Amino acid sequence: MEYETIIVERPDPRIARIVMNRPEARNAQNLQMTYDLNAAFDRMVQDDAVKVIVLAGNGPHFSSGHDLRPGGKNEAGVDFPPVGNWGGFAEPNAHGRFAREQEIYLQITRRWRNLAKPTIAEVHGKCIAGGLMLAWACDLIVASHDAEFCDPVVTMGVCGVEWFVHPWELGPRKAKEMLFTSDVWTAEEAHRLGMVNHVVPREELSSFVLKLAGKIAAKPSFALKLTKEAVNRSVDVMGQPAAIEQAFALHQLCHAHNLQEFGMVVDPSGLHPSVRKPTTAKL
Repeated sequence: MEYETIIVERPDPRIARIVMNRPEARNAQNLQMTYDLNAAFDRMVQDDAVKVIVLAGNGPHFSSGHDLRPGGKNEAGVDFPPVGNWGGFAEPNAHGRFAREQEIYLQITRRWRNLAKPTIAEVHGKCIAGGLMLAWACDLIVASHDAEFCDPVVTMGVCGVEWFVHPWELGPRKAKEMLFTSDVWTAEEAHRLGMVNHVVPREELSSFVLKLAGKIAAKPSFALKLTKEAVNRSVDVMGQPAAIEQAFALHQLCHAHNLQEFGMVVDPSGLHPSVRKPTTAKL
């Protein structure tokens, strides 16, 4: 099966390696990539030979986050069939924006987090904002020494990315520091805080991840699925889903405030000049 923005590799019959392939855009996540990833994840989950799924990125960086530039296919619920349970994509104002972001950021990331097979994020270079969401949706994160992590969304007048798991990944105080400062954190710091499982040299990253995936793939499929389910449910019982939902509501309040204040859903002073345009209103 061919995809526009990703490549699916099978380095081992038991391992699928899904590679984001928009190097010219630093693997920024547009709608095409969102639904390409979703289709590939679904396909690999239904392939009983696949026991582990790896998510990687082609080019100098893992992912620069959401693609904020206007594109040819940018209408959620229109250009791609929705996979979530929200409608109202064409509704005006907050209704349509809420529906869009529920679909393409919140619900679809939750689907990926709950895939019934172990997933590993293979992170190199920059992992920014929406790139964090891609990595955090995976069960394990292996980073190269040159990997850097950042959520600069507070600079844009919004309280962090839509999949708001910062307190769970970093602890509350470090989560606040990451968000308040918008600082770039090294792979070693992310590892020290427990967000990253392993840090390896860049030239060894892919081979290390494949070796780790092979070790996991040697275990019984059903036991792997139920172990993932057990850990995810434990985190759910601790309140993560409710915490994400309330943070998402606050995220939408930030958009509404910015729209009144600046005429667009983010503070333009925090945007790169290349996307500092009114068309950015559809984040």
